Amino acid sequence: MMFPMTEQPPGHADRARDEFPYRMKDLCERTGLPRQVVHFYIQQGLLPEGHKTGRNMAYYNDKHVERILLVRKLQHERFLPLKAIRALLEQRDEAFSPVQRRLLGEVKERLRGPLAPPVPGALDVVPVAPLLEAHGLDDEDLAGLLDCGLLALGEANGLVVVARDDSWIFEIWGELRAAGFSRELGFTARDLLVFDEAISAMFAKEAQLLGERVSHLPPEEVAPMVERALPIIHTLLARLHTQKTKNFFAAL
Repeated sequence: MMFPMTEQPPGHADRARDEFPYRMKDLCERTGLPRQVVHFYIQQGLLPEGHKTGRNMAYYNDKHVERILLVRKLQHERFLPLKAIRALLEQRDEAFSPVQRRLLGEVKERLRGPLAPPVPGALDVVPVAPLLEAHGLDDEDLAGLLDCGLLALGEANGLVVVARDDSWIFEIWGELRAAGFSRELGFTARDLLVFDEAISAMFAKEAQLLGERVSHLPPEEVAPMVERALPIIHTLLARLHTQKTKNFFAAL
């Protein structure tokens, strides 16, 4: 029997309410966030929309609570910018099968050196103000780096801090400023998005290839492959970029 489009099947509302038991008020209470932040997370693609029962009414469930808490954890414990968090969540949700995710998780635990997973609760941070001064940058440069999602800030002992692993971006941008790429010529930190977007697209394909090609291998074999491949690929990228630039000017 077909139900009219304007009506819901018997019991539909009860089943939906069982699956999505929380109102926005409940979601805010369970996560400690105001509704404006929750709506912002939804707009930014960090949180799925709730089950809508009207134009201005939606209900949520424990998966929404878990996702919000995960985003906050990545923000405040790892200092990841929202753009990076969204990329991580998209990969976790869509890119890999359960088998591939399990393998990659086991590989992560075996990585060493710069790829080693961080120790929980042991994030190394540095104050931002000395970094700006050391590299000839100012608050406008900092705002640009934050605006394009290349870093996230935190607070420690009353100081604005950044994860030490992310502090290199100040050095890079300072060197570009010193090389003549000035604000007067129209260059801003947002120009770095060209490179970030290209690397993000490339990495998504790399991760997909890794998941597809090595899922049958033991993680203790895959981890050293990744460690050895990274500097080789870095050299490849640098040489390709140099070659592209050389060819461009040669063709003028």
